[in-house]
Amino acid sequence: MEQYQVTGMSCAACSARVEKAVSKVPGVTGCSVSLLTNSMGVEGSADPSAVIAAVEQAGYGAAVKGAAEATPSLAAQEEALADHETPRLKRRLFASLGFLLVLMYLSMGHTMWGWPLPSFFAGNPAALGLAQLLLTTAVMVINQRFFISGFRGLLHRTPNMDTLVALGSGASFVYSVYALFALTAAQAWGDSAAAMGYLHEFYFESAAMILTLITVGKMLEARSKGKTTDALKGLMRLTPKTACVVRDGAEQTIPVAQVRRGDVFLVRPGESIPVDGVVLEGESAVDESALTGESIPVDKVTGDGVSAATVNRSGFLRCEATRVGEDTTLAQIIRMVSDAAATKAPIAKVADRVSGVFVPVVMAIAAVTTVVWLLSGESVGFALARGISVLVISCPCALGLATPVAIMVGSGMGAKNGILFKTAVSLEEMGKVNIVALDKTGTITSGQPAVTDVLAAEGVTEKELLGAAYALEACSEHPLAGAILRLAEERQLPLEKVEGFQALPGSGLTARLNGAALWGGSMDFIGGRVHVDEALRRAAESLAGEGKTPLLFTRDETLLGIIAVADVIKADSGEAVRQLKNMGVRVVMLTGDNQRTARAIGAQAGVDEVVAGVLPDGKEQVIRDLQRHGKVAMVGDGINDAPALTRADIGVAIGAGADVAVDAADVVLVKSRLSDVPAAIRLSRAALRNIHENLFWAFFYNVVGIPLAAGVWIPLTGWQLSPMFGAAAMSLSSFCVVSNALRLNLFDVHSAKKDHKIRQKKEKKTMEKTMKIEGMMCGHCEARVKKCLETVPGVEEAVVSHEQGTAVVRMSAPVADDTLRAAVEAQDYKVLSIG
Repeated sequence: MEQYQVTGMSCAACSARVEKAVSKVPGVTGCSVSLLTNSMGVEGSADPSAVIAAVEQAGYGAAVKGAAEATPSLAAQEEALADHETPRLKRRLFASLGFLLVLMYLSMGHTMWGWPLPSFFAGNPAALGLAQLLLTTAVMVINQRFFISGFRGLLHRTPNMDTLVALGSGASFVYSVYALFALTAAQAWGDSAAAMGYLHEFYFESAAMILTLITVGKMLEARSKGKTTDALKGLMRLTPKTACVVRDGAEQTIPVAQVRRGDVFLVRPGESIPVDGVVLEGESAVDESALTGESIPVDKVTGDGVSAATVNRSGFLRCEATRVGEDTTLAQIIRMVSDAAATKAPIAKVADRVSGVFVPVVMAIAAVTTVVWLLSGESVGFALARGISVLVISCPCALGLATPVAIMVGSGMGAKNGILFKTAVSLEEMGKVNIVALDKTGTITSGQPAVTDVLAAEGVTEKELLGAAYALEACSEHPLAGAILRLAEERQLPLEKVEGFQALPGSGLTARLNGAALWGGSMDFIGGRVHVDEALRRAAESLAGEGKTPLLFTRDETLLGIIAVADVIKADSGEAVRQLKNMGVRVVMLTGDNQRTARAIGAQAGVDEVVAGVLPDGKEQVIRDLQRHGKVAMVGDGINDAPALTRADIGVAIGAGADVAVDAADVVLVKSRLSDVPAAIRLSRAALRNIHENLFWAFFYNVVGIPLAAGVWIPLTGWQLSPMFGAAAMSLSSFCVVSNALRLNLFDVHSAKKDHKIRQKKEKKTMEKTMKIEGMMCGHCEARVKKCLETVPGVEEAVVSHEQGTAVVRMSAPVADDTLRAAVEAQDYKVLSIG
């Protein structure tokens, strides 16, 4: 996606017209314009010069972001986000107020309340009118930007909010100039009564007040908009400016932009880590709260990874740079938040469609209002005031800002909490999911085997059992061996050296220690060598039923005991699943593991359904099945999860997972915590709720305000709105929308107090699959196939026919094709197809 900076936009009508103009350029496949950040993202093969020409032809300006440098620095990006508009508007406002106060004293203070004036104004209404003309002209010159932008839009047939302001203020000024000329003519003819009458027809103060009040609103809006990017600017400010690297054997302090991949850099206590890398030497505690939000420092030793912008709290670290510049974790986070702001949520299209015709419709309503009041017999001044009120009270800005400000604040809040939404679409859609599919290994579980139980045989201590297992497993490269080694090292057991080590594939291990033979392995392997008493045998079966792997160890002919190893669930997995279910979300666990282990882990986590024995393509098929019943989010961390992450409505990647999984996902959980899944849904719902509130206010304001300004209620209630009050209302409308979005900064994404179950459409619970099976010869075969299929979790009924060679399987929950196939082929029949 090519990013552009767009200038000259003042409201949603502007952004809609820029988007429409660029979308017509040959080669453009997608275009999204953000009024909030004055940026535009363009997809496709179109030449940038053609895109810029289309924007300019529509009456606006454009330039490729970072055109001066191939990759704009974070400092340049931060500068682009800086609030330059508020100081400029503040200067305009103060200058306007200086002239406006004098004007109001002359027009209202003296005329309405008799406040004193210099003697040369006495009995000279023409001088009074001329003074008002000059003061109003000064205010109009100060705020000339409204007129330049507004009339340029009119000339390009793309009227915008500035057009409404320019027409409203300009009409007040022109009519007042006409009244001033009429006043001078009456004064010249000696008709002092008519001259004083024309003095009350002046709308100079309205023309100046409209511009000043709109400037107030613009300043408040700009200030609030500046705060919406605070989270993104805060991330940019985290970037270290320099790095201490070792080159040619000497330490050098260089700008961080000059660090190359493979450089060795040094980080002393209290310093920020400049780029992503891996620790070569040293031990330390690193504060990673800037990226993950976790306040507790993480211990780092040789071989551990470190990330840019994290802070070294204690020891000295010598590291090798692995990712630099735009490839660092921090830079990727900043890019994701920026991209989310540059994209457009589906709900924004509603406001865009309205904004595209809003200004021309308002101009037409103002014209009709003026004509109707003239035809009804009212004076030109009265009719013109109603038309001007319509022009200045209508506010397309509120419509245009309703969605992007909430998206920006929501994305920033997510980034601060370690939840990265790649696009505005993912932020909006995450809250709508009603089914979450969770990968088991690395998502629900830690992905690293750990010792769960140590059962020593009678007459044997735990220390003896662990010591023998430690000595034997220290020579093994099996993943289960690592769990035993970690426990032994935690307990600081001495490592004894063995001799004659052998790994017996599929069985176990053997070696000699101090002349005695050590054996370790499964129940079947050890049970064939020594006697295992009934109590330990039952214990081993019980552990296996819980999804754990029992390993038995012997010394010579003596059984030492059982050590159970399992991939344990993460500390927060159970609570995360409970919160998801409390939010009305159905939780399904997908795994390639066997049914027994999967059921045990699923029971511990508390998921609604377990789908086991699925390969990567099987997971993708399960997601397809689940999508028949609602919007599905897939949460995974491995390469094998990428197809399912891509297929799901929303793919959620655990941040510590494989790069391909992160690339395939729509949402990335930096902290690698499952509890961030309900937090992401919670934040998405809050952002969507905020957008709905903003859109309601924007539509409600215009629906109520425009008829009031047009004078619809004057015949019934006498309610009459002056142009000045209309301008004040318009100024506050956009400010209210932006301020409401800023409330998201106070939202606690981890609080489950206000969770509510989403309304779900009634689902059809039963699914069917037809299996073609070869080898069934009789009713006995039918019974065997029927029995094996109906033992599969999720299968309600299987209707089997040996004559037709089919089995129609009815399921209450998704079951992978591979699981059904395995169940049948285990009975020595062949599955030809499943459909």
